[in-house]
Amino acid sequence: MTTRNGRRRRPRSSRIEQWKSRPSFMTLAALLAVASVTVTFLAVSRPDSTAATATADVGKSIGRGFTPRPTTEPKWDGKTKIIGDGSTSYTGPQKDQLKPKPLKPGEKPPQFVVFSWDGALEGDDHLFSHYREMAEQYNAHMTFFLTGIYLLPKSKKDLYHPPQHPVGSAAIDYATDEHIRDTVEQLRLAYDQGNEIGTHFNGHFCGAKGGGDWSVEEWKSEIDQFYSFVQNWKTNTGSKNIAPLPFDFQREVIGGRAPCLEGQPNLLKAIKSYGWRYDASSPGDFQIWPTRKNGIWDFPLQMLPYEGGKYQGLSMDFNFLYNQSKGETKGDPAKYPQWEQQTVDSYMAGFNRVYYGSRAPLFIGNHFENWNGDIYMKAIDQVVKNVCTKDGVKCVSFKELTDWLDVQKPATLERLRTLDPGQSPDWSAVVQ
Repeated sequence: MTTRNGRRRRPRSSRIEQWKSRPSFMTLAALLAVASVTVTFLAVSRPDSTAATATADVGKSIGRGFTPRPTTEPKWDGKTKIIGDGSTSYTGPQKDQLKPKPLKPGEKPPQFVVFSWDGALEGDDHLFSHYREMAEQYNAHMTFFLTGIYLLPKSKKDLYHPPQHPVGSAAIDYATDEHIRDTVEQLRLAYDQGNEIGTHFNGHFCGAKGGGDWSVEEWKSEIDQFYSFVQNWKTNTGSKNIAPLPFDFQREVIGGRAPCLEGQPNLLKAIKSYGWRYDASSPGDFQIWPTRKNGIWDFPLQMLPYEGGKYQGLSMDFNFLYNQSKGETKGDPAKYPQWEQQTVDSYMAGFNRVYYGSRAPLFIGNHFENWNGDIYMKAIDQVVKNVCTKDGVKCVSFKELTDWLDVQKPATLERLRTLDPGQSPDWSAVVQ
C-alpha cells in the first residue's frame, strides 16, 4: 500500500558517518590524502517482505532490444514522431538548453549548481510539481531521476524481473493509477521547461543483493527494464487517451543515480554500451571539479561544512535526517526550526566556499519527502531562492553541465581540478 501522501519509502535502521575535516585549513593535497575513507550512505526503502531468491530470468528482461544511441543526431524535419505504442514521441531537440561555450582566456567559470531529485514521483504532496514550478520561477533547470516502476501499475508487477530478487518484488511500493497519470503529466511539463529526465532505475534494492552485488549483465537487465516500463506505460496502464510524452527516453536519458549509491563500478561498465555520458552514483567526494571514470563524467554527492565547519556532511537530505534525528522521520518538533536552519546553513556554506573560491559545481541530491515536518524541502526552497538569483550562477541539469564540460579544453579542466574548494585563483593562470 501507498501511504496517505503517496510516498513509498521508509528509512531502515542504519547510520551515516560524518567526514571530519577542517576545510578552511586543509589543502587539496591533504583532502585527497583522506579521500579513501568510506562514506556510509543511508538507504531509504521499505524492506521487501518476500525472502530474496535468485531468479533464472535475470539477464533476459523485457527490454533487451535496446538500440544504442546514434553517434550523430540527424537533423529534425519538424514533424512529431510517435514511438512504439504512443507512450513517447520525438519532438525535436529539447528547447531552452544552456548553450555550452569554451571558457575564454582568463574568464571566471560560471558557478554551476545542480539540484537533483531521486524517484521523480508526483504524489499527493505534489512536490514534483512544486519544484518544477520553482525551477521555472527562478530560471533554473533541475534533474529529475525517474524510477521506472513508478510508471508500471501494480497489477502488472510481474513484468518486472529484478536482479537477484523474486519476480515482481521491489523495495518500494508501486504507484497508484492516479499517481502514474500525474507523474506522466509532470514529466511532460518538466521536459518542456528544459529540465532533465534521468533514471533512478527500478526496484530500489539496497544492501544484500542490491546494486552493489549486481554483475554488469544484471545492471543491463535493470536498465533495459527501465526503458521498457517508461516506453510502454500506455499499454501497461491502458490509458490510451493521454498524449504521448514529448521525448524519446533512449535519446534523452544520458545518466542516472543508483539507489543508495551502490554498485557504481559495474554500473559504469554497463552504461557505456548505452551511450550514457555521466553517472551520479558516487557515495561522496570533496567539492572539486569533476573528472571522468572509465570515460563517464562522475558527479558525486559532495561534502559540505556541517555545524559551522566542525564536520563535513553529504549534500543530501538523508545525511541531515540521520544526523539530526537519528533516522527518525518524525523527530522532536521543537527542534525543527533549528534543524532547518542548520540544513540551510550547510548548503549555503558549501555554495559560498566555491562561489567565492574555485567555482567547482555544487551538487545537491534530495527526495520528495516530508520528513521532520518538511524541513528539508523548506531548506531547498530557501537555497534555490538564495543561489539561483546570484550573479554568475547557473542552476542547471546534469545534462547541461555535461555538455558544458565536454566543450572545455582538457588542459583547462586539469588546472581547475588542482584548486582547493575555497581557493580563488588568478583566473588568467588557470583558464588559458
